[in-house]
Amino acid sequence: MEELEVRRMLLKDIDDVVEIEKRCFPIPWTRGAFETELRKNKLALYFVGLWRGKVVGYGGMWLIIDEGHITNIAVHPDYQGRKVGEAIVEAIIEEAKARRIYRITLEVRKSNDIAQNLYKKLGFITCGIRPGYYSDNGEDAMIMWKELASI
Repeated sequence: MEELEVRRMLLKDIDDVVEIEKRCFPIPWTRGAFETELRKNKLALYFVGLWRGKVVGYGGMWLIIDEGHITNIAVHPDYQGRKVGEAIVEAIIEEAKARRIYRITLEVRKSNDIAQNLYKKLGFITCGIRPGYYSDNGEDAMIMWKELASI
């Protein structure tokens, strides 16, 4: 897709990412949290999705030994349905494979069928539930895993 590009997140992207956070999550991460992730967290790896050059989505992962933990995936509501989230998750998966990460996990709201369907499409399977995981409303999280390679 010529209109969509995915690349590593840069410090200059944080203002746009924080705006997306505010539009997508009841308890958004702060600018400081993203700065810490990019500047100090050696385990963190973040990507942005750009639509015609504008940051419209992002996603992140922590690399822990041979596993990846997806921390956040969000797409600005005005750009949802354009496969931005899918492209970001695919970029995360490809980077994980390149770094010899063997499996990836994430949590997703039990009510978020759209995200769950995307993850299933990309090969994630539901392996459990974290009861009351989300502090804003006590909603359960579905734990999903994707195997990337044999150890």
